[in-house]
Amino acid sequence: MTTKLKLVARAKKGNADAFQTLIHEEKEKLYKIAYIYMKNEDDALEVFQETIYKAFTSIATLKNNSYFSTWVTRILINTAIDLLRKKQKVVPLSNDILENIADNTERFASEDQLDLLQAMNEIEEKYKTVLLLRFYEDYTVKQISTFLNCPEGTVKTNISRGLAILKKKMKGAYFDDRQNSII
Repeated sequence: MTTKLKLVARAKKGNADAFQTLIHEEKEKLYKIAYIYMKNEDDALEVFQETIYKAFTSIATLKNNSYFSTWVTRILINTAIDLLRKKQKVVPLSNDILENIADNTERFASEDQLDLLQAMNEIEEKYKTVLLLRFYEDYTVKQISTFLNCPEGTVKTNISRGLAILKKKMKGAYFDDRQNSII
């Protein structure tokens, strides 16, 4: 049994130190996903903290210890979506937010990433979720299917459509830039 699986087993038995170690390994990934959903640091931290609380209080319900990372990520996504619904917060990425992100260069290294982040924030949740899980978290289609409790075909379709939407959004931004530089 690997070290991580042992930690999960101990955490399920109520060992808070084991749980803390597991969360420490996942915290950066979880925060980044929360930030992508919430679009600001305060709400991302709120979602992150709520996720940790929910995971800690319900870790005994985790069925397969090897899916801890998937399980806690799903809790985070559900928590973020719930908070967005509660706040009825459908806010496009404004210039103020873009400037705030640009100031925090530790989080985002380039303009291309800002464009991608903005495009990701403009697509539907079902596409955003599968794209994040597939390309950011490197889950397979089968894992995403299990994770989201939907057919693999649906996951493949949502990935394909999400990529097409992103490509269209990104192509428009870069096409305009190339047009301006030619003139």
